[in-house]
Amino acid sequence: MATVLLAGGVWAQNKPASGKKGVSPYISGKQKIREGEPDVYTFDRFTPFSTKDLKRYYCPFDYGRIPELTQQKGSPDWGEMQPVMNYLESSARATMTVCALYAVNPEIDDPARHKELANQAAHEAKRCLDAFDAWKVKREWRNKIQYYVAEIDYRYFKGAGYYNAKTDDEIIHVGLMMYFGSKKKPVFDPDTNTRTFSDIKFFPNDATIVESWLPVIDEVVEYLEANERRGVLLSGYSDNHGTEAYCIGLSRQRAMEVKKALVARGIQENRIEVEALGDADPLGDNSDKEAYALNNRVSIKVQ
Repeated sequence: MATVLLAGGVWAQNKPASGKKGVSPYISGKQKIREGEPDVYTFDRFTPFSTKDLKRYYCPFDYGRIPELTQQKGSPDWGEMQPVMNYLESSARATMTVCALYAVNPEIDDPARHKELANQAAHEAKRCLDAFDAWKVKREWRNKIQYYVAEIDYRYFKGAGYYNAKTDDEIIHVGLMMYFGSKKKPVFDPDTNTRTFSDIKFFPNDATIVESWLPVIDEVVEYLEANERRGVLLSGYSDNHGTEAYCIGLSRQRAMEVKKALVARGIQENRIEVEALGDADPLGDNSDKEAYALNNRVSIKVQ
């Protein structure tokens, strides 16, 4: 089984007692650790975790955005993290572990410079997670969250795709590893990470939901009620008959009509995302009257 290598630079909010072993949240088994600078811990050696673990617990969200997002008024756009945020907001007692992953550019050969950058990256990641925790407290969430930061080897992380993923950045924000509870329940279940439903179709130049599509909405509601920590993304589309602004506006209106139908059936608004894509990603030829009708739709993804 392939492995991804996790290197030094691990910071844990809850420091282990002196002389005791520390536990990496995503590594099977325990590793001895040595204390470095205050609030910073480093593993004595590389520690492997499987690609299966990576698939189960990894989210490609850039944790560097956290300080900015937490300063915004209202509800920030958390991107790939939105389903998690929806769940935390609706389940105030859910426990969770979050680890910010960073890498030092492998092209940097100077060991002293590498160490300096790794230390800088560890403290930056810690500040980002501190900002998230302060924001959580401000919103009066009672969720118990353990925070970690860890350096990974970018070459192992990218594997065969490394040479297509090279960057000039000295410090690389790799993303987050997350799970719920003490038994590592995945935030995103790999078997049901994204559940799609039938597109809801609309007549051209219209945003009215035809009654024949209501069973699809009921099916979505039933699934969301059975999966409380999942959110739904409604993507509105249109054909290309009209200006760009018109197509975007119409696609948004269609998605909003589906959102209203879900809310009317008891789904919380904070679990629903809406995006307007206009005439993007056509399913049918817009020059064919019968085919372009396929493009007037709202796609539904639960994730």
